[in-house]
Amino acid sequence: MKKTCILALCLLFLGVEIQAQEQVFSMLPGEKWWGAATDLGVRMPFDASTEFSFDLARQNFNNQTTPLLLSDKGRYIWCDASFSATISGGEIRIAPHHGGSVTCVQAGATLREAFLAASKAHFPPSGKIPPEMFLNKPQYNTWIELVYDQNQADVLKYAHGIVDNGFPPGILMIDDNWQKYYGSTEFRPDRFPDPKGMVDELHALGFKVMLWICPFVSPDSQEYRMLRRKGYLVMDAERDRPAILDWWNGLSACYDLSNPDAYAYFKGTLTALQEHYGIDGFKFDAGDPERYLEEDTRPFDGKSFDTDQTMLWAKLGLEFPYNEFRACWRMGGDALVQRLGDKSYSWQAVFSLVPDMIAAGMLGHIYTCPDMIGGGEFGSFRNVDQAKMDQDLIVRSCQIHALMPMMQFSVAPWRVLDAEHLAICLKYARLHEELGPYLVEQAKIGAQTGEPIVRNMEYAFPGQGFETCIDQYMLGDRYLVAPMMTPGTSRTVRLPKGRWQDENGKVYKGGKTYQLDVPIDRVPRFTRK
Repeated sequence: MKKTCILALCLLFLGVEIQAQEQVFSMLPGEKWWGAATDLGVRMPFDASTEFSFDLARQNFNNQTTPLLLSDKGRYIWCDASFSATISGGEIRIAPHHGGSVTCVQAGATLREAFLAASKAHFPPSGKIPPEMFLNKPQYNTWIELVYDQNQADVLKYAHGIVDNGFPPGILMIDDNWQKYYGSTEFRPDRFPDPKGMVDELHALGFKVMLWICPFVSPDSQEYRMLRRKGYLVMDAERDRPAILDWWNGLSACYDLSNPDAYAYFKGTLTALQEHYGIDGFKFDAGDPERYLEEDTRPFDGKSFDTDQTMLWAKLGLEFPYNEFRACWRMGGDALVQRLGDKSYSWQAVFSLVPDMIAAGMLGHIYTCPDMIGGGEFGSFRNVDQAKMDQDLIVRSCQIHALMPMMQFSVAPWRVLDAEHLAICLKYARLHEELGPYLVEQAKIGAQTGEPIVRNMEYAFPGQGFETCIDQYMLGDRYLVAPMMTPGTSRTVRLPKGRWQDENGKVYKGGKTYQLDVPIDRVPRFTRK
């Protein structure tokens, strides 16, 4: 034992990280687990039949991750660092990174009790919510319509199209490639001749305006040279030059937010952008942990690798009330707007919206949006033949969004839908607006209690057989929502005990399963009688 301790001290002195020992947790009979990553929602719950491995330092599954697993038997597992995990043979094996520690807590007897205890201990609610417009109005993103050709004329055309087609104005996000290059905060003058005038016009139409940003900096630009000289960039493993990181738009240097001066400088550039042009906030994209692996980079503080840099990116976002994130580490309970990772234009993606939104709530992310209506892959909507579009898919996606805390359009529905399907989308955009006061109320409750707005059925009704239900959910404490997530016009719904009334006034006895007719303009939703 003494030799082991001496060896450990020597390794620490030499700067060699000692990985914490793997912890093994046996599942209880019939126990089911949720957590770790939002994008794994469709695989949840994990149980004795699950065979699955993942590493939260190298895999964020294009979305939010948290070192948390929750059980319907009232237990939770928490790690204070990123970890790799294997779920197999009725066991959960957790191997913490960076010397982290892992604990299993018996917090009660239900999933809700486990969640609330974990929330209180590890991601308590901040008491703050994002600006109410995120919740009571639709959001609009220029990505699908403009892709990398962001420009003033077409941004204004898109905004006027929203208003002219009767959709409520809300938050408008100008996406990637509005700036000269990555790291610059200047609009491209060839595409945006009068950005201040554009923002003023968007405000006059009733929109708030957000800009896409990322932590990356184009190499060999004037910003790169300045930031390198100041020591504000993530360094390579040898610390002799800035690391050039590979991401989806190429090779770039990257801000090192573990350096307080770099953090303050980046914040200052964004604040100056707001003051100069009247920008309301920012879509904080990228920041995924796998860009900052220990073998490739050396941060300013010597310890903020992978998920730590992702969390610093989110903390920067908290400086700006109008924010949005797709990649996040921890930060549950904070007033951060989260979005599901990019979904494809497919029924499989539509089906994933509900379980992934449930998973986001179980990680403490109260204020979440289910990606973009119809999907976020621009190639699906380029040069489309309206007659060949699966218009029902877009409408069903829109309906799910409408009955979530937030909804976001990107593809212009008036471009890809016929009059009938467009009218249904407009109907549900207005329904979301009508639900706005309720959604704001639920957000304020969550900001005090930590309760998610989108609630797992087992969470809301423990012990009634909803453990594996992933196609219906509670929207706050009032509405049970059972949307169409597959092609067709009928589905089953299982109601909890009690008496329930649907949106048409029909009353049902709970504790039973019903087959429902769901025509294209309907989303079944129920309230307790």
